[in-house]
Amino acid sequence: MNVAPMRGGTAVQDHVALAEIELCGDLIIAASAAAERLSVDRIDEVLKVADAREGGGPGDDRR
Repeated sequence: MNVAPMRGGTAVQDHVALAEIELCGDLIIAASAAAERLSVDRIDEVLKVADAREGGGPGDDRR
């Protein structure tokens, strides 16, 4: 088990991991509130996939 090193009394944070954990939490909340399985479109909405595409993030092929 790896433990984050301590610097100045606080643990070093992995911001990517924290963002992924937040997204997983958002999916869990959406799934628990849904009467049926989440559609691909709903999952994209929860994960804000369209926002990332419009923002020109990694993998954006628009020029």
